[in-house]
Amino acid sequence: MATGRSGVLDLGLVAPLFFTDLDPLAGTIASFGTLAAGYVARPLGGIVFGHFGDRVGRKSMLVLTMTLMGVASFVIGVLPTYEQIGSWAPVLLIAARLLQGIAVGGEWGGAALMALEHARTERRGLAASFANMGGPAGAVLATAVFAAFSAMPEDDFLSWGWRVPFLLSVVLLGIGLFVRVKVTESPLFEEARQAAATRKDTGGTTEAPLLTVLRRYPRNIALAALGGCGALVLQSLLATFLLSYALQIGYDRSTVLTAQTVSSALHIATIPAFAVLSDRVGRKPVMICGALASALAAFPLFWLVNSGSATLLTLAYVLGNPILQASMYGPMAAFISEMFGTRARYTGASLGYQLATTLGAGLAPLVATSLLTAAGGGRNTGTVSLFIAVVCLVSAVAIALTRETHRAEIGTSGDLPETAPTPAGTVPSGPAS
Repeated sequence: MATGRSGVLDLGLVAPLFFTDLDPLAGTIASFGTLAAGYVARPLGGIVFGHFGDRVGRKSMLVLTMTLMGVASFVIGVLPTYEQIGSWAPVLLIAARLLQGIAVGGEWGGAALMALEHARTERRGLAASFANMGGPAGAVLATAVFAAFSAMPEDDFLSWGWRVPFLLSVVLLGIGLFVRVKVTESPLFEEARQAAATRKDTGGTTEAPLLTVLRRYPRNIALAALGGCGALVLQSLLATFLLSYALQIGYDRSTVLTAQTVSSALHIATIPAFAVLSDRVGRKPVMICGALASALAAFPLFWLVNSGSATLLTLAYVLGNPILQASMYGPMAAFISEMFGTRARYTGASLGYQLATTLGAGLAPLVATSLLTAAGGGRNTGTVSLFIAVVCLVSAVAIALTRETHRAEIGTSGDLPETAPTPAGTVPSGPAS
């Protein structure tokens, strides 16, 4: 199920159907605002589904969140447009995006933890990265489908063709639910649940997962959110802002969609590749190098796009997502999940990651569009590049302030009180602090 970039792409192409009375720039901002609404709802989904994921189980929340996501995507495909019901059209679209955001906010944590908690220590990064591979995989599928339908006569596409990709999400929902129902519950969660039952039998208390996270891991939440911002800002801008910007400066739609498809296809392979590298040398070195390289490349990326060459546009996408972004994003699922003990890992990982998506992916297109407008429009992308560079540098600093956890114990021993900082050259026995 595509949970991120495909939704961005779809809204960018069909926004005029829901924001008819706005000029092109205002319509672009409105569509990005609708996208942001879904991202703002994600932390709420992370908290709600994280609570039950830590109490009831990872598997049941995965099934529930995927069902909600599929229903919301299908609903967007049958929504009436502005021409049919007026101002209710954007209201209903935003409501559907909010439901998507809540579902995705809970879904990512469950997917990452089910993989991570089933894996051996030396393969946790690779296993958890499969949760992040869903984004580019969904983008390839969504871009290919939308490219096929957008090749239709424009009147037919805007009349009914745009709806088909959303309606096809029902097929993906069925396949996804079949797979997830077959997966067994996380062994680490079962171990933690048995330990919690023993504490109750002996008169102990079990604290709500959110309270555990806020009391014991507030620093981890902040570092996870800031550390993840660089990758998610870059991902969001390449998938959304750059699509709109490239069309505005003269690229045709098929050229941009082809560049995105090539980039996303490569991204599927490079995300696990960087995750494997983090299993060998550590999460921090890989992610910090990626953040610093992204900061350095922020200006050259837009120079390539502004060249007007389809080949250089594709090169910008390939450098941006499969190489720079993936170096931060590949290890990220394990990096964030390993910061928290088992009893509150679903809540903590979900909240940290979804705050990063809200601050990064959710707001980045709005910020970039506003910066470009303030600079006079056209090809004045210097402030946008500066924005990317600053965010990536902040992420590098935040990642540097965390502990290295690629060899840390993440079982129930990770639920012990946080320890003092680990001396250089040793491996911590619990989650990062």
